[in-house]
Amino acid sequence: MTGEGERVFAEALAAESRERGRTNLRPRDAATLILLDRSGDATKVLLGRRHAGHKFMPGKFVFPGGRVEASDRRMSVARPLTPIVEEKLNARARRPSSRLGRALALAAIRETFEETGLALGLGRAAAGSRAAPAGAWSKFAATDVAPALDGLDFLARAITPPGRPRRFDTRFLVADAALIAHREEGIVGPESELVELVWMPLAEASALDLPSITRIVLDELATAMTADMNPARPRPFFYTKHGVWRRDEL
Repeated sequence: MTGEGERVFAEALAAESRERGRTNLRPRDAATLILLDRSGDATKVLLGRRHAGHKFMPGKFVFPGGRVEASDRRMSVARPLTPIVEEKLNARARRPSSRLGRALALAAIRETFEETGLALGLGRAAAGSRAAPAGAWSKFAATDVAPALDGLDFLARAITPPGRPRRFDTRFLVADAALIAHREEGIVGPESELVELVWMPLAEASALDLPSITRIVLDELATAMTADMNPARPRPFFYTKHGVWRRDEL
């Protein structure tokens, strides 16, 4: 972790201390997708600004993502996760299984589609026809894209500190923008969950109004990219124990 990451980490710890005393909740499994555009000279990362009227992180720039839904465990895929990514996603999980890693990856893809209109995967001509659960996944299937998980990498895991009104056990995944197979128009706008999308150079993204954990994860991403995202690298795991923020490795 760089000096900037250590500073943000300390700020997160201070914020956690201020939140003590609130009712504790069990964190819910969630997944976030970090999309990278590496087509130019500088790598760019996709961030969306949340609606100012939201109670949760209003006006902040975030990666698309959200909690795992039951339908994510039933959706079929064109290609599975790579074994090393599946292994890392299951590391220190309460109930490790191949279904967990798959559901997390699908949640990241579904949430990205719901919030940005970007569908990642393969065209149906290449992937073949597959059934989709009702709801968000049926809308995704209507784009003629089948989700493919083999292009996703796992970057980091973070559990919201105790005492917060919402708690998530979030896995941050990474994918190249070249995997975008369809763009649905009219998803982002003034009355949507995300009011705008920006492709920011990775080196400049910290200038945006970001949640503390987003800054930390961007710092970890920059570090991982210096090692060419080595698949066997350890993944950072952030959580709180006895009131102290910890950074372990998976």
